[in-house]
Amino acid sequence: MNEEGLRILEAFRDETSPNASTIARHRLIDDLLRRELQDDPDLTTVLIGAGFDSRAYRLGGGIWIELDEPQVIDYKNERLPAADCENELHRIPIDFSTGSLEEKLSPFSNRGPVTIVIEGVFGYLEEEEIGTLLQTLHRLFPRHKLICDLMSRKFIEKYGKTLHEKINDIGTSFKFAANEPEKIFLKGGYFLKERISVVESAVNFNMLKIPAIALKTFLRTLTRGYAIFVFEKIQRSTD
Repeated sequence: MNEEGLRILEAFRDETSPNASTIARHRLIDDLLRRELQDDPDLTTVLIGAGFDSRAYRLGGGIWIELDEPQVIDYKNERLPAADCENELHRIPIDFSTGSLEEKLSPFSNRGPVTIVIEGVFGYLEEEEIGTLLQTLHRLFPRHKLICDLMSRKFIEKYGKTLHEKINDIGTSFKFAANEPEKIFLKGGYFLKERISVVESAVNFNMLKIPAIALKTFLRTLTRGYAIFVFEKIQRSTD
């Protein structure tokens, strides 16, 4: 990170449980991608809003496509050049507010299967924006899986208050909050293949100290309210 990133991080240092959950979230997606790559070493993985993701360097095999804002891509290229990656890696700069995701990804369309990772992003999008994004993915990739993390409204209201306040302080906010956030995906042409509790996994990884019995009883909102979802596009006769 640069100095600005470290300064922002400092405000979140006391958010120990969310920080542990973020690490667990990333580990869970790592494990899912390792499994996918074992089944298909030539798998194409698309990371939308990739940030400082370094999976293309850490995981063996596959073709990797990273999209993010131009300043993020420039920063990564200066410090970790795509040419140094042992796997095939494409970095694509995009201004998400004005650019066309479909245009940027069209050179890679119609290949399959494709795994798309959207991590730490959906909570900051309006529901309409999510619907538009899903339609774009359907047009581009007839056969794909989508790996993402989702929080329920109850989880945010009960456990995310101080975190959300700090996020507001840096100029953004949670926009997508639903009691069953997966429904927009199920209505948008996907079926749910897998759901993994982030908090329960953090406990299993010894990142959080919460009694297992508590997770299964009075902390069920904590357990079920934040999860990794694996969706798979429903195949229709026209696909």
